[in-house]
Amino acid sequence: MRVIIAGAGIIGASAAWRLSQGGAEVWLLDAGRLGGEASAAGAGMLAPGAEFPAESGWGEMAMLSHAGYGEFVRELCVESGLGIDYRVCGALDIVMEGEEVLGKGEALTAAEAAVLAPGLRGSGIAGAVHCAKDAVVDPVDVMRSLRRVCTARGVRVMEQCRVLSIRGRGAVVHVATEANGVLEADAAVVASGAWSSQIAVHGEEEALPVPEAFPVRGHLVGYRHEPGSLGPIVRHGHTYLLQRGSGRTIAGTSQEEVGFERKVDAATVEDIHKRAAALLPGLIGGRPEESWMGFRPATRSYTPELRRLEGTRVWLAYGHFRNGILLAPVTAARLSGEILAS
Repeated sequence: MRVIIAGAGIIGASAAWRLSQGGAEVWLLDAGRLGGEASAAGAGMLAPGAEFPAESGWGEMAMLSHAGYGEFVRELCVESGLGIDYRVCGALDIVMEGEEVLGKGEALTAAEAAVLAPGLRGSGIAGAVHCAKDAVVDPVDVMRSLRRVCTARGVRVMEQCRVLSIRGRGAVVHVATEANGVLEADAAVVASGAWSSQIAVHGEEEALPVPEAFPVRGHLVGYRHEPGSLGPIVRHGHTYLLQRGSGRTIAGTSQEEVGFERKVDAATVEDIHKRAAALLPGLIGGRPEESWMGFRPATRSYTPELRRLEGTRVWLAYGHFRNGILLAPVTAARLSGEILAS
């Protein structure tokens, strides 16, 4: 069975790995480079929390993916021979004076929270909720390992290969590309993140309705600190801080619907820096050393599209919004299982 995947981010590459493990011949196509967009830009916070409405079913899927993330990383490290910065460090959801305590976890006083995060000396902090199982992973490490394991298993990685359309009714799927003409496969996957609905999908003749995907720009800033100077993730509202094993400390974020505007906005960077410094004045001092942005792939329901288009050999796998890194293991397992069984 040959499967063509349009999109080589963490969703597409993880699915390619699982499909190749199951014996499929996989072609992994991307308009840019493998892991070059949202996957590389993400902070890598693994915190299922209350990201999805209960009725969507994705809350349970997020918890399942979170529970299996350590094994996913371990297997990827063993097969690739590369290390991945992954840590179950826990998280502190800060509660300010006058705020209601929300979230599941252990309630801590401000003093108890400061023991876990010594730089936590912002004014007005009343306490925190400790989510002990939350974790962080470096998505750049994950993508590096996925490239190696996919290549070793014979996945054909085709970068700078934009997919224009997919004709998917019948036993053979035709994938039209900008640079490589029309390719044939037994199944195809649309996993192009915020660009997914730009790929036209057809039955025999008619265009098939594909839910809209759109970008939500998010900014992040980075600092250099001593490794271990920030233990748990620290969160309040739309502000969070986490630290890599190297000491690189990342603060975020913003949420803006501005299309595919790639400009890093100086005012937004300043706002994130001020919010981070207000929470952790004992850690955040001078200016951030770096800033960047990424396009989170959203749908209008703000939940993922993960399903087969009825009557076709085409699967959708996009719209993971803030949680593509978290949901990659469970998405890849479900997608590859359905395709290999079809």
